[in-house]
Amino acid sequence: MNEQRPITIIIVIVLIGIVLLTKLFMIQVLDDSFLKRAERNAVQRLVDHPYRGLVYDRTGKILVYNNPIFDLMVIPKEFDVKDTTRFCEIFNIAKEDLIEKYTAARKYSSVKPSILIPQVSTTEFAKIQDYLIDYPGLFVTTRSVRSYPQASAANALGYIGEINARQLERDTVKYYRQGDFVGLSGLEGFYEKELRGLKGVKYKMVNVRGVDKGSFKDGDYDTASVAGRNLTSTIDLELQLYGEKLMEGKVGSVVAIEPKTGEILAMISAPTYDPNLLAGSKFGSNYGVLNKDEKMPLFNRPIMAMYPPGSIFKIVQSLIGLQMGILTPNTTYACNRSLVACHNHPSPVNLFGAIRNSCNPYYHQAYRAMINQEVSRNTFKDTEIGLDKWRESVLLFGLGSPLGIDMYNEKGGSIPSSSYYDRIYGVGRWKYSTIYSLSIGQGEMMVTPLQMANLAAIFANKGYYYQPHLIKAIDGDHTKIREEFRTRREVGVDAHHFDLIQDAMAEAIYGTAARAAIPDITIAGKTGTAQNPQGEDHSVFVAFAPKEDPKIAIAVYVENAGWGGRAAASTASLMIEKYIKREVERLGLEEYVIAGKFM
Repeated sequence: MNEQRPITIIIVIVLIGIVLLTKLFMIQVLDDSFLKRAERNAVQRLVDHPYRGLVYDRTGKILVYNNPIFDLMVIPKEFDVKDTTRFCEIFNIAKEDLIEKYTAARKYSSVKPSILIPQVSTTEFAKIQDYLIDYPGLFVTTRSVRSYPQASAANALGYIGEINARQLERDTVKYYRQGDFVGLSGLEGFYEKELRGLKGVKYKMVNVRGVDKGSFKDGDYDTASVAGRNLTSTIDLELQLYGEKLMEGKVGSVVAIEPKTGEILAMISAPTYDPNLLAGSKFGSNYGVLNKDEKMPLFNRPIMAMYPPGSIFKIVQSLIGLQMGILTPNTTYACNRSLVACHNHPSPVNLFGAIRNSCNPYYHQAYRAMINQEVSRNTFKDTEIGLDKWRESVLLFGLGSPLGIDMYNEKGGSIPSSSYYDRIYGVGRWKYSTIYSLSIGQGEMMVTPLQMANLAAIFANKGYYYQPHLIKAIDGDHTKIREEFRTRREVGVDAHHFDLIQDAMAEAIYGTAARAAIPDITIAGKTGTAQNPQGEDHSVFVAFAPKEDPKIAIAVYVENAGWGGRAAASTASLMIEKYIKREVERLGLEEYVIAGKFM
């Protein structure tokens, strides 16, 4: 029995040895996971950021391009600073910021690079490049920021900024990493996927001290970045710049559209700002200043500001009344000022005269005929039914909801329904006398300047429109723009009804907006004065031209500028002249608008 014990021990030792050798063989030969871990410790992964796509105006002029900048990177394990004060002076960084950035980098990884100082300009880089060799663990990577040669169309183009935690959570494909830059507003935000391109990756070998030992496996695993796609905007830069010049020192907006396509020719939000302020390392401080500015330059008025349409809406009322059969060209009402105030003009008037003279009592009576059609024995119920039927027609004109422009945060305005008044007054406790202000575009009705410009395009097209949009082509291909921007939308009014409307709008220029008349160009337009409880009324004007073959439709809002025939009509007229003739000959009118003394 004792003689067999050594044999048993030997067998056990041999079996254990076989197991260990088998395990070692599997680790070293069959399983490469440990090899990969070792390689990861010796390989640095560097992201090659692509250039964002460029943005051009409709004529090929550059609106947005890329300016190279540098990120100063740090590898915490290798980083060593003996004189912190001197380092902060050389690299223009506060000591507190240096400590904060270094601590965050070390928390992320002691051997992987992190951004220490982002967005170093070429000028700043020239000052620090000779010092980099003195600080182990520091190196630079190249990326780019946006630049704007004309400092124009800031609210339309938008800006880019560092991605935030919420956006990272929504990134289901995990394209972005902390520190990446994304489009945050305007075209930059809406077309982020097209503009951002594809990241590249480069792997390089480093020893335990972080010294560069060349490409990993001769660059077999490297991938090149792919630049973003270029966008051709619908904006006419020359017209955009001229509109911004006219609106300087004022509050309001101008939107000009090519009627036959829905392409936005100019979109001015006043006051505006230099988009270069929100590019580069000063983004945070500059954004804070702009955001606190009481004039709200970051507020995109063409798509976000909402106003009563005022008398402009009388054109829509006329068209709906004609389509319903409630109105005809010969429908005549007296200018009864006991119903609602009006200005001096001949009375009574037919529909043509009502448009030409902007007669408030006419539309008070016409709207009542549309709403109260005696389809119910109950007057309150009759008004409710009539209002909702009328509202369905109004919504077809692109009012009451966002039009769907290729920008985020577009507001839809408001066209009130019977349920709206039920909530305010109670069911069966309101009637026509409650809502009559809607007849002349006042009361609870609200629209955006973009919607008003789209109305002008509808009037020009005799009953249809294309969704207003800001991009004409992607990488030079016009078919790559979204299908909804190439889809014709009808408003449900027969084309022949627009003949009278267009004729009356052309005559209205000489009745309420004589300043807007242009020699050799027939303008069809309508003035408006939107009531403003907080101060002076807003000046409003919509128009299209030439009447015979419309090339431009436009809406102008100038806040607190009073009557629409002055500020808004004059501004729109100059914009039309600039676009069609490419130069402005009425220099006196131009001086009047630039001076801005409308009241």
